[in-house]
Amino acid sequence: MFGKRITIFSGHYGSGKTNVAVNYSKSLKTKYDRVSIYDLDIVNPYFRTVDAQNDLEKAGVELIVSPFAETNVDLPAMSAKSYLMLDKDSGRAVVDLGGDDRGALAMGRFSGRIKEENDYDMLLVLNVFRPETRTVDGIIEIMREIERVAEISFTGIVNNSNLGVETTAETVYNSIDTVNRLCEKTKLDVAFTAVKSGLEIDEKRIRTKILPIELIKYGNWL
Repeated sequence: MFGKRITIFSGHYGSGKTNVAVNYSKSLKTKYDRVSIYDLDIVNPYFRTVDAQNDLEKAGVELIVSPFAETNVDLPAMSAKSYLMLDKDSGRAVVDLGGDDRGALAMGRFSGRIKEENDYDMLLVLNVFRPETRTVDGIIEIMREIERVAEISFTGIVNNSNLGVETTAETVYNSIDTVNRLCEKTKLDVAFTAVKSGLEIDEKRIRTKILPIELIKYGNWL
């Protein structure tokens, strides 16, 4: 069901969408020859995919990022190479999209062509333990705002619920009820559950695929 040529990850700030996007792109590279990750989070130039550049290069994943990344220039700019994602011959494309009305605005430049090709997933990365996304109604409000500005609809959900370094298996299990109620209300399915590498999870309890996550460190943040 999931696993289209283009996979777009979006979610509220603090959802962990960049970690998910980076780890997902590395997992794709084990299956496909050409994989690129596109950083379209044009509003937040500090905690972004460029922090994982070395890991991505080692994995053979091409990183397309703003020319002002890792500088002191805070401008909402994209690389001209971002348009390569629209080329069917460019391989698998993973997109890290901003999670509010400004950050998601960049997708409007591409959404028409992406919908025309119709080989994409737009996945909401969700951490139910963040203050803004504790309730189903609050999550849906954020989803609809992103969809409105990005001009593209979500097709699935990524459960990335965690408590940082304090995350346990029980933390993941405690997120299931909220995620299931969200799926029921939105008629969307869970694409996968992102779980910190080394954490033992009973797959029968979560009933979704698992993507092991290696955390990216952003300065003093995880």
